[in-house]
Amino acid sequence: MLAFWTRGYEGTSMANLVDALGIASARIYAAFGSKEALFREAVALYESGQGGFAERAMRQEKTVRAAIERMFVDAIETYTQTGQPQGCLVVSAATSGALENDQVIAWLASRRRQRTQSIIDLLADAQRRGELKPDADVAALGDFYAVLLHGVSVQARDGVGAERLRAMLVPAMAALDAALLPADDGQA
Repeated sequence: MLAFWTRGYEGTSMANLVDALGIASARIYAAFGSKEALFREAVALYESGQGGFAERAMRQEKTVRAAIERMFVDAIETYTQTGQPQGCLVVSAATSGALENDQVIAWLASRRRQRTQSIIDLLADAQRRGELKPDADVAALGDFYAVLLHGVSVQARDGVGAERLRAMLVPAMAALDAALLPADDGQA
C-alpha cells in the first residue's frame, strides 16, 4: 500500500513491489493476478484503515456539523502524518496516466465520486432530519466539501502543513453554518 501511496499507480514498478513485499514478482502475480488487482487490494486496505476517516466520521458523529468538521480534522491529521506518504492515496495515485491505465484511472475517479456522493447523502439526511434549512442546496454543499477534501490532499502532498490546513476550517465550516437551522434549545 505504501509503495502505491508514495509513487502512485504508474510510478510504482514491479521492482518497487518486490522490494516492498519481499517476495518475487512471480509470487506477486500468483497471489494477485496483476499489478492492478494488487493496487485495488492496496486501496481497499487504505480505505479500511487510514483512509476510512470520512466514513467513520459520518457514521459516528451525531450531527452533520460534527461529522463534516471531524472529517476535515481527521483528513488533515491523516494527510500530514509524519512517517507516511502525504495526501490521499485515492486522490493522488492516478488522476491521469498512460492509455493502458485508463481502467485504473476510471476506477479511482469512481471512488472519488462515491466519496462526493456520501457527503451529499449525509447532508441530505441532515436536511430531512431538520438540521439544514429546507432550501439548502445539499448537492452544491456536498460538491464544495468534496472539492475541499480533495484539495486538502493535494495541498498536504505539496508540503502544506497541518496547522495551515486547519486554519481553513473556519471558512469551510461557515458555509455549513449558513445552511444550518438554529438548534432547538427546548424553550418555547
